Order: sequence, then C-alpha cells, then structure tokens
Amino acid sequence: MIELRQRVNLINRIHLFNGLKEDQLAGIAVKFEEREVPAGQVIFKRGDKPDGFYVVFKGKVNVTRPNEKKGDEEVIVWLVGGDYFGEEALVENRSRSATITAVEDSLLLFMPREHFHSLLTAYPKLKPNFLVAIKSHKLARATRFKWLGPKEIIYFVARRHKIRLYQALIPPVLSLLVPLGLFIAGIFLDMVTSKALAVISLVFIVGWAGWNALDWSNDYYIVTNQRVVWLEKVIGLYESREEAPLSTILSVGVETDQLGRIFDYGNVIVRTFVGRLEFDHVDHPHQAAEMIREYWERVKSVLTVSQQEVMRNAIREKLGLPVDKRKLDELPPIVTVDRNLQNLPLWWVAFITLFKLREEDAGKVIYHKHWIVLLHQTWKPLAVILGLFALQIWRLVFLWKSPVESALSFKDGFHPDGITFALPLLSIPFIVWLVWEYVDWKNDIFMVASDEIFDIDRKPFGKEEKRAAQIDSILSTSYTRNGIIQYLFNYGTVKIAVGGATFDFQDVADPASVQADINRRRAARIAKKKEDEGSADRERFATWIAAYHQNINDFNAPPKPPKESAPAAPQGDGADLDNLPIADDIEEQPGLEGGMMGGEG
Repeated sequence: MIELRQRVNLINRIHLFNGLKEDQLAGIAVKFEEREVPAGQVIFKRGDKPDGFYVVFKGKVNVTRPNEKKGDEEVIVWLVGGDYFGEEALVENRSRSATITAVEDSLLLFMPREHFHSLLTAYPKLKPNFLVAIKSHKLARATRFKWLGPKEIIYFVARRHKIRLYQALIPPVLSLLVPLGLFIAGIFLDMVTSKALAVISLVFIVGWAGWNALDWSNDYYIVTNQRVVWLEKVIGLYESREEAPLSTILSVGVETDQLGRIFDYGNVIVRTFVGRLEFDHVDHPHQAAEMIREYWERVKSVLTVSQQEVMRNAIREKLGLPVDKRKLDELPPIVTVDRNLQNLPLWWVAFITLFKLREEDAGKVIYHKHWIVLLHQTWKPLAVILGLFALQIWRLVFLWKSPVESALSFKDGFHPDGITFALPLLSIPFIVWLVWEYVDWKNDIFMVASDEIFDIDRKPFGKEEKRAAQIDSILSTSYTRNGIIQYLFNYGTVKIAVGGATFDFQDVADPASVQADINRRRAARIAKKKEDEGSADRERFATWIAAYHQNINDFNAPPKPPKESAPAAPQGDGADLDNLPIADDIEEQPGLEGGMMGGEG
C-alpha cells in the first residue's frame, strides 16, 4: 500500500502537475489506483481504447511499436519510476499508438479515464503541460539521432516556435511581388522575356522559402537521461552540436518578451559550469523548463541513491553478507571504424594505413586531420610531380615513335636522352616537398586516452607543441561543420572547454563520433575518480559500523556499578600539576587515546 505522502511526493516531482498546491496534489493523488504488474505482462496493446493514465511508481516498462522494415516489434523507450504513459490517447481521444509491457515486476499508479478528464476540467492550466509533453514525445519518435547511446532516452525534444518560421518566410513572401510585377508587365507589353524572368524568379523564391522552412525544421533542443543538447544544422553549409552533461547543470530559467508572452514562447536558459545553452523561441517555455528541471533533479536523486547503495554494499562486505551488485547502465558507445581489413590484400591495407584518420593503440584513440586537409597541403608539389610525370610519359612516347631519336643510344658510346633523365631529377625536390607535407600532416594528431586529451603538433625536423588536459576537467564539448565541403565530406572541428582554455580538434573526420568518444571516456573517468575518492571513506565508515554491529551486545549491556572513587587529590598551589602523569606514563593511561583522534580529519 502506497502512503498518500509518497503519492504526493511522486506526482509533485512530475512536470505535468506543475503549478498546483500541496492540498490540490493530495486531492489528485487519492484518485490514483494501485496496480501490481508482473514482469512480462502486457499493460495495454497498440490499437486498444484508452482506459486511463499511468505513472510508474516502481519497476520498469517498455514501449514498443511495429518496425515495418524489420517486420517485428521495436522498443522505442523504456520507462522507470517517475515516468508516465498513456496520456496521448486520452488527450487526443484516439486509440493507443504503442504497446506497453512490464520488463520487471512493477507497481503502477492508475487514474481511470473519467477521473483524468475531470482533472483537466478542474485544472485547465495543466493541459499545456500535457500538450508540451505529447508534442515532445511525438517529435522524439519521428526523429532518429544516430549519436544516441544504446540506453540513452530522449525525455524532451523541441524545435523553435513557428513564429520564427513565419519571420523567415516574410522576405520570400514579399519577394513574390517581383515575379508578379514581371508577369503583369509581360502581359501588358507582350514580352516573352519578362514572363520568362517571372517564372525563373518564382522558382527561385519558392526554393528560398522551402530552404528556410527546412532550415527551421533541422534545429533541435534535446534533453536525454544523460545530457542537454543543442543541435543546429544548415543542410550543406553548417552543422553544430553543443552539449553538456545533466550533472553539470546549475540552473534552468526562462526569458520572455511581450510578444513571447502573448504567443506563449520564450527562451529556456540552461546554465552549466562552463556557460549556458539557450533554447531560443521554444513553445510553452515555462512547461519546457519544468521538464528539463524535473529530469535534472532526477539525475541528482539517482546519484544520491547510487551512493547510498555503494555504502550499503561496503557495510555488507565488512559483515560478510552477500552483496547484490547492480549492473550499471551502458555509456554512449565508442564509435569504431566500420571496416573489415582481414579480407583485403596486404598492399591495400598498407596503403590505407598511410591515410588512416582514426586508429586505436593500447586504449588510446588517435585522430588525424581529414585527407581533404592533406590534399590542400600537398596539391602544389603533387601537381608539379604529376606534370613532370606526364611530360616524362609524353617524352618516352615521342622517342618510341621517333625513327631518329631514342631514350638510349649506344652509337659512338653511351648517349642517354637528356630530357628523359633530367625530368626524374627535377622531380626529386618536389617529392621531398610532398613527403615533408605528408609527414607534417601525419604528425599533427589529436589523442584521447582514458585520463587525458592531447593536441600534438610536430613539425618535421622542427619544434613540437604539445597541449594536454585531464579528461575529467572537461566542462563541455561541441562540434561544427562549416561550409558545403565539410558537410559533404563529413569533417569539422570539435571544441572542448577545459577550465578557462579551449582545445580545438580541427578538421577531424566525423566530428560527431569524435565527440562521442570524448564524452564516453570523460564519463567513465569521472565515475572511476569518484569511486576512488569515496572508497577510502567508505572503507573507514564501513569498518566503524561493522565494528559497532559486531559489538552491539556489549553496547546494549547494562552499565556496571561504579567502583569506589579514589581519595581526592590534595588542594593547594601546584597540587593539580603534581598529580598529573608524567610524559612516559601517558601511553599507559586508559581513555586518553581519543584525544588524538581529532587530528585525523
């Protein structure tokens, strides 16, 4: 039986009920029914009529939908304590769009359909909360983000408010006056050229409007169970993903202007250790901020519970009791090179190794700049070498066809063709130049180890610059792809904020994967560091508590009667000092050890 106070505390943490007082929450809490669901039981199926609204009090459930490509059920998301489901079909008055199945033995709070509709009628200000959640869930299901980890859940996703789209469409709409004027002029003046220009300008304006609409639709604000992400993309020109772990959030706020308050949009400001992420022109900004704040608070509470569980396990180990260690959730994956080298010829393996952009060595990941950068550095000597080579081929063909001249002549001695043998000699300095540029490109590396990141720039036969930083000091990461060339060839710059400095992994291939590598190792390093820092304290506290538990009978025993007290020390000047133990006797006096304990802090 779940107590009323527990119910109120649970729904008070859910953003759907934001804005209600405690007595109102208590009135809502009693409307929920308890339902125990064993693992494997289907709670409802896709296509069922909605019966009510569910909140997970304890356990885990999966949300699945049919996958048309694979022909089976696909898990969209899994929900745990504090999550909710079933609201979409109730608000939109339609059938269930997904199947919900209990993964573990779960305890659910269920609000019947009639109570749910009565709730929205009694508290109309709750409806925007539900609408924001529904809109976010729909957008998350309709969009695929390849950089998500295997157990990373999107809790909130939003685009900019449509007013930003309308503002972007104003110039194209006003520009329609140009083709309209040209078309009218063409009719009255009977000019084919004017009509043709009208059609061309109309096609251009329609494309311009479509481009602006597509650009608006490609920007996302995302909150997962691990991080806050701002994804910005201009197809073919620019792409950026800026993110920060949920654990680095300091505060969440809302900024609006007069127009925003009228149309209910504003900026959600997420402040972190390194700066702030601004979700500008978000629809229903206050509800969006509450969603972000809820999941941020949930992450903090999960960390607290995890620390308590670790402490409990340490005590059980000291007492010799069995410890049931829970398997940790997987971190976002390290992206590996999708290439099978085993079936390739050795000469080809050796060749592609020369231009490998990502390689792993003893747990370290080394990144080189994209081969487009190499091509930019080497095109001049390469062009000269290819030109000399083409000239050499032309000269050999000419000599082969010539009835008089030849490459080698042995008449009256050895007479080689001067041009044929001079061209390779002319190529030598350009080949050296080419090799120098290649070595310079190969020596400019970015490396991510388990505990550090490195930016190393070493000139051939020159100086070497090396920057390093602890990976657990990273505050945030972001990446950008500027211009159509970087977009087409998928390379860009990963920016890493470390304290007051910034590391730029410039022109690396697939910057999203590089960012994922860094974030995973950062998360693993921080977890390991926290574990190491807390292990000594846990060991000491667990030893004390275990000692108390093992001697609890002595502590609970009735006190022994006091012995007869010794005669009082003589009073007078210096009597107290004369009766104190001398230094050599201090160690033998019982009860004095604790006086030295305070110095161990």
